[in-house]
Amino acid sequence: MKPAPFAYTRPESLAEALAALADGGEDAKPIAGGQSLVPALNLRLVRPTLLVDLARAGLDGVAANGVLRVGATVRQAALGREERAHPLVRAALPYVGHVVTRNRGTVGGSIAHADGAAELPLCLVALDGTVVVDGPDGRRTIAAGDFFVTHFSTALAPGELVVETTWPLRKVDEACAFEEIALRAGDFAQSMVAVVLRRDDAGVVTAASVAVGAATDRPTRLPGVEALLVGSSGADAAADAGALAATLVDPPESIHASARYLRAVTGALTARAVERAS
Repeated sequence: MKPAPFAYTRPESLAEALAALADGGEDAKPIAGGQSLVPALNLRLVRPTLLVDLARAGLDGVAANGVLRVGATVRQAALGREERAHPLVRAALPYVGHVVTRNRGTVGGSIAHADGAAELPLCLVALDGTVVVDGPDGRRTIAAGDFFVTHFSTALAPGELVVETTWPLRKVDEACAFEEIALRAGDFAQSMVAVVLRRDDAGVVTAASVAVGAATDRPTRLPGVEALLVGSSGADAAADAGALAATLVDPPESIHASARYLRAVTGALTARAVERAS
């Protein structure tokens, strides 16, 4: 299929991009890498009257200043090559689509699209990152855990754009692991788990982050599992962490997997990720 007719503009700055979106109103859409939007256009699932191309809006920078600041139009492949990026992010990125997808897909586009089965939103939540947005009422920063509402729904207000994401840098006492299962390499995940553990000198877990996705409608932290891991070595509590995680998700049935299977898989992935982070 082909998309419905639309106008196109490529502004030369962020201010021009925001102005174009404001002029276009509800029928205007930003486009960056286009890896999610273009298929939706071709299927006519969305029918914007104006596309605002962000390629020249100056959102392609990466800087480290206590955290890693990643501009919205930075390509996913570029982030995967960024040595300062958190190991969790670099572990997850190979699961994002295929090489050609990552070469075009952008970090901010993945965050703004808010697919419940997307890897980068899960990592951002697991790491307690933030999303920086700009719009008619100025710039604001939103905690990742508050940004994702449900599938394809975020805390963005009308006319706002994701302009940057901030990712904590790896701490010296930190270990992490990412686990995912899909029908085929490059397919959308059926379930995925991100784990970050911090330990003291005796090897006891002092802080834990456990987040699941795909089996949930948005990246979801599991505080009960995190509390179970604190005070353990991690590895000795992995099985219990997995068993608990399986009870805390309520995945929908699909033609590919039953809810029972997805709960069991989520538990197995959680236990495996905890063991690998140990």
